[in-house]
Amino acid sequence: MLKLNRESLVHKDLWQKIQIEMPQFDIEDFIKKTYENPTWIHFGAGNIFRGYIAALEQDLLERGEVQTGIIAAELFDYEIIDRIYKPYDNLSLVVTADAKGNLQKRIIASITEALKCDPDFKDDWARLCEIFKSASLQMVTFTITEKGYNIVDLNGEYLPQVKEDIENGPEKPKSSMGKVTSLLYVRYKNGKHPVAVVSLDNCSKNGERLYNSIIQIAKEWVKNKLVEEGFVEYLSNPSSVSFPWSMIDKIVPRPSDSIRELLEKDGLEKMDIICTSKNTYIAPFVNTEKSQYLVIEDSFPNGRPPLEKAGVYFTNRQTVENSERMKVQTCLNPLHTALAIFGCLLGYKTIYEEVKDGCLKKLIEKIGYEEGLPVVVDPKIIDPKEYLKEVIEERFPNPYIPDAPQRIATDTSQKMPIRFGETIKAYSESPNLDVKSLRFIPLVIAGWLRYLMCVDDSGKPFEPSPDPLLEELKKHMNGIELGKKAENLEEKLKPILSNEMLFRVNLFEIGLASKVIYYFEEMTEGVGAVRRTLEKYLECD
Repeated sequence: MLKLNRESLVHKDLWQKIQIEMPQFDIEDFIKKTYENPTWIHFGAGNIFRGYIAALEQDLLERGEVQTGIIAAELFDYEIIDRIYKPYDNLSLVVTADAKGNLQKRIIASITEALKCDPDFKDDWARLCEIFKSASLQMVTFTITEKGYNIVDLNGEYLPQVKEDIENGPEKPKSSMGKVTSLLYVRYKNGKHPVAVVSLDNCSKNGERLYNSIIQIAKEWVKNKLVEEGFVEYLSNPSSVSFPWSMIDKIVPRPSDSIRELLEKDGLEKMDIICTSKNTYIAPFVNTEKSQYLVIEDSFPNGRPPLEKAGVYFTNRQTVENSERMKVQTCLNPLHTALAIFGCLLGYKTIYEEVKDGCLKKLIEKIGYEEGLPVVVDPKIIDPKEYLKEVIEERFPNPYIPDAPQRIATDTSQKMPIRFGETIKAYSESPNLDVKSLRFIPLVIAGWLRYLMCVDDSGKPFEPSPDPLLEELKKHMNGIELGKKAENLEEKLKPILSNEMLFRVNLFEIGLASKVIYYFEEMTEGVGAVRRTLEKYLECD
């Protein structure tokens, strides 16, 4: 039996026998060099970091392009460090699967330290401060999810921990953004060395969002006379501290039981999947898809590793934003949301099963190729048509990267403006396109209205996914019942379909509302009406 730790790596023949790729560099040597001259620290020690970001640095280490690795730090869920990093000597086993079931198994050893980012863990905090003092530090990166950057609640009030940090200053911060701001203050106080602070999270204008949170806390500290005014100037000067934007695209889901079983069958010990007390699902291994894209604004005042040699695109801010818009508005996210809506209505539990459904596959092809591509924002560095083809033909059908329509349907009201509204708006503003020619995006909107009835196509009630506007939207569905012709239907649906916050435009004013309502009426005619409506307009059976 093999264990995932540094001691076991000497048994190269045993690892090779089960087709697991080994690190091709001197681990002890690069750990020592990284400790003495750290260049890269990453916050957010979860699956996408281990399965993607750390693997990029390993590529460079194996080619001799860099001499140091990455230091991992966790801001939120410290069990990850105790239960996944330390017992396995900071090693990860990454299993990459394509849609045909071909697996690549690889030990990632590019992570040199794993630290808990909290002043309560004195040794770890002291080490973090030393890292931030180091002139060699080039980049601080993040995968902490979109909510990790929040410092205010829905009413615009500071969150309790943030409020406490603002009042108490940088000595013992408690919030994630307070901790990062405090460490940057350590750097400011110890030489004002330059550094790039880079969000790699999947949210629009992520660098701007990270900057806004940090600078707001710093300004409050200045106001409360807890730090010098020069600290804000340091953070605001891109030649000292930059906050590049990025676009990241790689599906790294929860650890899969089928992959765990496969690894245990190979003779690996202690491959258990754990769920921490903070509801993080994580394991010594990471399962991920083959496709991956990372586009970063090239703004690094203290230099950076040559990640372009590992497939990362470095470019200007506009191209990063265009890449994000291509993905979110046209080539991936709208298709995902369409599958989520109809998957819930038709009783599907996974995306890959949906794509086997001829009707649903045809629907996303129509949305992507016919209605999306004519108005796609082309980033030039990635071909939108090829990207779209990869999404539909390789990524969504991958059974080894299971994802649930019910999960993707979360917060659909917040996704509608970007995923469909921008395309509708682009059509309505184009002198060469007729917005009334759209057929399949209105079909999805009608499907969403049908979803809001919380009754599936077999007539059974279902629990809709969480959404901040769910209760308000459901009120407009009162009196609409499956199998009964609703009175004053246009009047009932007008508050939704005329809402420019939802669709970027008023669908009545541009002439699309009547089409949506007509599709919706057909979908509510009775049991099986959703399926019949899809078959009718997609000409499938």
